[in-house]
Amino acid sequence: MKMVFTHPAVLAALGAAALFGASTPLAKQLVGDLPAFLLAGLLYLGSGIGLTLMRLVRDRGWKLPQFPRTEWLWFGGAIFFGGVAGPVLLMLGLTHTTAATASLLLNLEAVLTAVLAWIAFRENADRRIVMGMLMIVAGGVTLSWSANTTTEESWLGPLAIAGACLCWAIDNNLTRKVSASDALFIASVKGLSAGTFNTILAVLLYSSFPAAHTIAPAMLIGFFGYGLSLVLFVLALRGLGAARTGAYFSTAPFIGAAIAIFLQSLVVLCGT
Repeated sequence: MKMVFTHPAVLAALGAAALFGASTPLAKQLVGDLPAFLLAGLLYLGSGIGLTLMRLVRDRGWKLPQFPRTEWLWFGGAIFFGGVAGPVLLMLGLTHTTAATASLLLNLEAVLTAVLAWIAFRENADRRIVMGMLMIVAGGVTLSWSANTTTEESWLGPLAIAGACLCWAIDNNLTRKVSASDALFIASVKGLSAGTFNTILAVLLYSSFPAAHTIAPAMLIGFFGYGLSLVLFVLALRGLGAARTGAYFSTAPFIGAAIAIFLQSLVVLCGT
């Protein structure tokens, strides 16, 4: 009998977690150079443009997939909560907390995803998943509490990140409704829509556009951490459902925290 971790849907969920987990500490490095709205927009814009190019190559041109009309409402909600509100709240949260703490607090997304899946969308509950999530959250809270000793943090950071987690939990369950459709199409349209909206809004609010040397890193992080990660996440949703996919995806915060600690160590070493 095959091990559960070799199941394609499980591998997709873990791959999505690794890519998204890495994006948080990397995006933190750009927070001081870009406003939160603009950074969120560029992350998703990089995701949308990169995945659209992949679709053009794969399909040898632009082809609109068969997307049921009844699912457009679910898809629109997923774009708003996951692509517009969630990233903006995360970027705001990163300005008031450290990358490591922010990564650990993202554990809340998996719990909220499961709660909404079980209560609002009537997915079957599994006691092992419930216990596993509670242990993961407890560990994340313990580690983030002990790390909460710098002047960089305030209550606004965790609150904004909790709001982002709620938005992504709603997004995960709404995306589950359309996960049978082309994953590349879902992720590319979501990236283009959310990225364009947030970028235009940021330019209107701040009346300026960032320097070229800050645009490329943000879009590259977005392509891997938001684009390819979302494609893998949608593929995982097909085989596992929102609750179980969220459980595997909850490894993302710990991956992000490990990378944040590594980057901070590099800064210290380079400084000495």
